[in-house]
Amino acid sequence: QVQLVESGGGLVQPGGSLRLSCAASGFTLDYYAIGWFRQAPGKEREGVSCIISSDGSTHYADSVTGRFTISRDNAKNTVYLQMNSLKPEDTALYYCARGGSSFCSNLTAEYDYWGQGTQVTVSS
Repeated sequence: QVQLVESGGGLVQPGGSLRLSCAASGFTLDYYAIGWFRQAPGKEREGVSCIISSDGSTHYADSVTGRFTISRDNAKNTVYLQMNSLKPEDTALYYCARGGSSFCSNLTAEYDYWGQGTQVTVSS
């Protein structure tokens, strides 16, 4: 069955770094886009980044461009989100999700499977 499992979250100081992992099973990454989303308390879920696993093309929200890097290891069926220069406003529950087709979208309705989320807290 299809599963997405996030890991790597934690508590970091402002300016610190974390690497999140999204381990996929039950399907191969080559045929799908994989997106990262986040949701902070009292706020709507927002798109952060996306990768088209077949060709490696990437997209980023304006708020994270230059600080976050999405990548994939197709052999391990895993997508990563390297987060540098973290800010308190990056604090959220981070989810990875599988896109319904091989293009990137920041609309939650375009994704058919979601992981359970991993918490990222940036605080001094």
